[in-house]
Amino acid sequence: MKLTFHGGAKTVTGANYLLENDSTKILVDCGLHQGSSFCEKHNFEPFPYDPKTIDAVFVTHAHIDHIGRLPQLVKSGFRGKIFSTPPTKDFAEYLLIDSEHLLTKEAESKGLASIYGLQDIPPTMAKWERIPYHQKIKIKNFSAELFDAGHILGSSFISIISEGKRIVFSGDLGNIATPIVRDTEPLPKTDYALIESTYGARLHEDLDTRQEVLEDLIEDTVKAGGVLMIPAFAMERTQALLFELNELAENGRIPRVPIFIDSPLAIKLTSVYQKYSGDPRYFDEEATALLKKGDAIFDFPGLKFTLTPEQSKETNRVPPPKVVIAGAGMSQGGRILHHESRYLSDPKSSILFIGYQAQGSLGRQILDGAKTVRIFDQEIPVRCRTKSIGGYSAHADQARLLQWLTPPRSSIKKIFVVQGEEEQSAALSQKIKDELAIDAHIPSQGESVVL
Repeated sequence: MKLTFHGGAKTVTGANYLLENDSTKILVDCGLHQGSSFCEKHNFEPFPYDPKTIDAVFVTHAHIDHIGRLPQLVKSGFRGKIFSTPPTKDFAEYLLIDSEHLLTKEAESKGLASIYGLQDIPPTMAKWERIPYHQKIKIKNFSAELFDAGHILGSSFISIISEGKRIVFSGDLGNIATPIVRDTEPLPKTDYALIESTYGARLHEDLDTRQEVLEDLIEDTVKAGGVLMIPAFAMERTQALLFELNELAENGRIPRVPIFIDSPLAIKLTSVYQKYSGDPRYFDEEATALLKKGDAIFDFPGLKFTLTPEQSKETNRVPPPKVVIAGAGMSQGGRILHHESRYLSDPKSSILFIGYQAQGSLGRQILDGAKTVRIFDQEIPVRCRTKSIGGYSAHADQARLLQWLTPPRSSIKKIFVVQGEEEQSAALSQKIKDELAIDAHIPSQGESVVL
């Protein structure tokens, strides 16, 4: 077998891995490159392989940096099947439609043709098959199986067996006690593994700490009479926040103020969570138990969903104090920019980052202490309080990643450290070598290895 890294190598985004032998070619993920601009220039480049020759694509989960180029793949001649869990397919359709709008705007600004249009999404979904965890799928002489990654609803890590060898693609692995979703399943005995390293050098705060930080920041901002802005990824972060806010609100731990979910995409994705609510194949025991008691974990006093532009504008007419949760998570677009342009300069207000902020993104600039930022062609002073909670990440931290690798380590011949900035990957790679005594390698973009 030969493995080629066509994305996710020495970078967090753009996951795209080609596994092949003499008769079969399989892709794992086909994601969009994201970072300093929503669309990096290589999103507009042709694929480094012929899409017509690919037999199947296995999708680990629905984040756009893992699925964002699938319509482009189909448009370019891919004739095979796409496989994922049912929630992943449901999420993907909403996310691809949303991404198309942003990609089109980006392409126009660069004088380029967009990589796909809305008309390319239905043919992509028609090729997409839902499969449950642990159902083995045969693609010629490859056998694939999905395991629960515990990252977001329906996320998977993928085991592929061929020629008597097993290779596991981690996708993104879940944090300890991630709200709503089930815990990450153990890594089976394997010969090779690709492991993500988004937080390969970091340790997260625990659940209690992150709840306390959220509670304190809401209380302090409300007391000051300001606005708490939370740039949130529409997928998972928003729903995890709703779960936490539900507990804080219903137990009287935070003041009762308006809490706006100002993101059409987040609202649509929340409907998918509601579709699978209480299903023990996807929801953890805590969330399932609450739902059985009749607790609507995506609805509580003060919560308001603003789906339309008119409803979003109404948010501005509500005086502080208030909480606004809006996309996008790295402040690279979306409605959060309107709130940031209004309130970043207000020392009574606060901004809370609860997800990874890529280098070069607006969110990263604010988090790194920029005194001014540029939004809508205006220089906006940053005077509000800035806070980050790493514990809300749905990604495993260094300790969790090492824990996942430990049980089958005696069988592992080599680990490929992917999906992380170079310093994060390097730190995890060294830990794997030192503590687990496993050969670990950080591949480069386009690098091929024979397994």
